[in-house]
Amino acid sequence: MNNKKLRKMILIAMLGSISTVLMQLNFPLPALPPFLKIDFSEVPAVVAILTMGPVAGIAVELLKNILYWFLSGSPTGVPVGEIANFVTGVLFIMPIYWIFKKVQSTKGLTVGLIVGTLSMAVGMSALNYLVFLPMYVYFLNMPPYTGEALFNVIVLGILPFNLIKGVMLMVISLLLYKSMSKWIDQQQRKLTLQ
Repeated sequence: MNNKKLRKMILIAMLGSISTVLMQLNFPLPALPPFLKIDFSEVPAVVAILTMGPVAGIAVELLKNILYWFLSGSPTGVPVGEIANFVTGVLFIMPIYWIFKKVQSTKGLTVGLIVGTLSMAVGMSALNYLVFLPMYVYFLNMPPYTGEALFNVIVLGILPFNLIKGVMLMVISLLLYKSMSKWIDQQQRKLTLQ
């Protein structure tokens, strides 16, 4: 195994572990459904895509959710929340990678974070409507969400939650980028963006 590949694997493992710890430190927001909890576990995945590319960012998201599931379990017995979190993370980080790859600056990162936030908010609203809420209903043996209740959960809960989460992640990612930009540039040169 060459040095570059080993270095990438170690960095992905470290970022995935940090991400798992950050996922454990979650908290609900007032006035939103209590099952929606804010965490900052996407930040290490953002660092991964900026330094090593999309495969590394997705690997950090996957590792984080697998570790979290093993450590915390799942109320459904099936990792529905972890699958939803993985998809959320991928919807957030991929636009950041595509835009930052074209414009490698604070401006490019900012635009990427805005597009990533919108992608996450809209994508997860649709996927919760079509996939994740029906999965929770099925596995938890709950009555299905219908009509106004479904509207409230999606439009007044999930959509604003993901927008708020995206803005918080944006602020943290930009602050981190400003303090780590030289290190990120060094890592890009050493590991080459994919």
